[in-house]
Amino acid sequence: MLDSVQTKERVEEILTAHIALEGALLPILHAVQAEFGHVPQEALPIIAKALNISRAEAHGVMTFYHDFREKPAGAHVVKLCRAEACQAVGADRVAAHAKKALGIDWHETTLDGKVTLEPIFCLGLCACGPAAIIDGKLFGRVDEAKLTQIIGGLK
Repeated sequence: MLDSVQTKERVEEILTAHIALEGALLPILHAVQAEFGHVPQEALPIIAKALNISRAEAHGVMTFYHDFREKPAGAHVVKLCRAEACQAVGADRVAAHAKKALGIDWHETTLDGKVTLEPIFCLGLCACGPAAIIDGKLFGRVDEAKLTQIIGGLK
């Protein structure tokens, strides 16, 4: 785990590498998250100052996009599609099952730190819904049984 000085230094290195890009805020946030596994709160004022934007604007952009995290994710990330096409074929049941099986809600991580549950809005697998992406791997036609099997393999 990095301390505040190390975090600041690494964020400044990321800024140097990305500041010249047009629309640099999103690439910077992505790079910070790639580095730390989340966007540390102490990074936002540094980013805002470098881009000459308010802290509120940096925070607003970060919290608007579902892929950015304020806390580190678990060892495994389960993202369940919440789009209408998946909902029409049972995604709500699968989501309720996932929450119950893991004992967490959206954007939470199990107490053992192994699994984070996140909603995602359309994976492009509309004909194969409900869809999920687990640790970067796409899954189609996910039902409660299939999800139980997948989650069981993560623990």
